[in-house]
Amino acid sequence: MTQPAAPALHICRADYHQSSHAEALVHLLDAYARDPAGGGQPLSDFAKTHLVQALAARPQAFSVLAFDGAQPVGLVNCIEGFSTFACRPLVNVHDVVVLASHRGQRVGEKMLAEVEAVARERDACKLTLEVLQGNAPAIRLYERIGFAGYQLDPALGRAQFLQKWLG
Repeated sequence: MTQPAAPALHICRADYHQSSHAEALVHLLDAYARDPAGGGQPLSDFAKTHLVQALAARPQAFSVLAFDGAQPVGLVNCIEGFSTFACRPLVNVHDVVVLASHRGQRVGEKMLAEVEAVARERDACKLTLEVLQGNAPAIRLYERIGFAGYQLDPALGRAQFLQKWLG
């Protein structure tokens, strides 16, 4: 007896107004937030309630989802910025989530290919992202698909990502 074919992985641009996409986005981002790589704390009730509406209100925001059949298994949230040097948009990859059950299956790579397609449609000059130094699997993925650290002048060293919370 032959086994039924496994559901195909489906990558799509999130529709913030579609309830299944909105629920998937919040579920996946909460799973990421609970992971040590995401800080180890669940999303706040405020974020869970308002996130999708807030993203939908920002034309510079977009998200990509991955589904294994009906199960949401991956998410990438992006925010368009602007490169003053290039005088063109850029796209910052803000969150990359792949559930543990689907890691190592190139889900992140497939979602980031869709992100790149959206960025090209928006005439973006580059994609940017941040990653924790200890997240070796993510770093390998990003380097494999063309991301690299950067510097403008070798005498000044590599760029660093810093933050200042405003409350």
